Amino acid sequence: MSVLFLAKEKPFARDAAELVSRHIDKAEIIFGRTNEPFPPGLRDKKFDYVISYIPPWIVPGQVLDNAKIAAINFHPGPPEYPGIGCTNFAIYYGEKEFGISVHYMKEKVDSGDIILVDRFPVFNNDSLYSLTQRCYEHVYSAFKKLFPFIIEKRSLPRSTETWKRKPFTTKQLNELCRITLDMTEEEVRRRIKATTYPDMPGAFIEIFGYKFLYAQD
Repeated sequence: MSVLFLAKEKPFARDAAELVSRHIDKAEIIFGRTNEPFPPGLRDKKFDYVISYIPPWIVPGQVLDNAKIAAINFHPGPPEYPGIGCTNFAIYYGEKEFGISVHYMKEKVDSGDIILVDRFPVFNNDSLYSLTQRCYEHVYSAFKKLFPFIIEKRSLPRSTETWKRKPFTTKQLNELCRITLDMTEEEVRRRIKATTYPDMPGAFIEIFGYKFLYAQD
């Protein structure tokens, strides 16, 4: 069996990669960083499975088409939150429940049939960081649950759940970070809470062409 495993350096990603390398005869494991181009030389290769484990890339359609059995994605958000910035928007909207999804990949982001959904509560004192870390834990748990289906060549399960909206975009996430002078104090607090993450740019305000970033505590 051959597997292409694509990932970013996130909690448990190396653990998942270790499972793949240990149990798959022909495993190509590639980690990337945000804004890196998609790895050259993969578009013409054929694999039994393509596994997208919270990678920094949108996997090209040609790579998906070359997956002989399936191309699956581990998405750190439930069907209500496809696209980018899932946990950001969940914190902003004050969700009481969140989750992760595993789905078949199509060229259009987060649109393929859903394999598995794992939901969990959002606590009152959750931050963007704490909620995101729990997503990584549940993604790894889902990976361990589905991995036996892959190595035993069994059909993957199918969820009855469907995507609930169009994917959130980078533009929408950038706009969530924006603070303006006409916003209420409550709105400013919500946006700061929803966009504050260690070592990442967050909320900002622009005045007379100057951009001021929120200084994290």
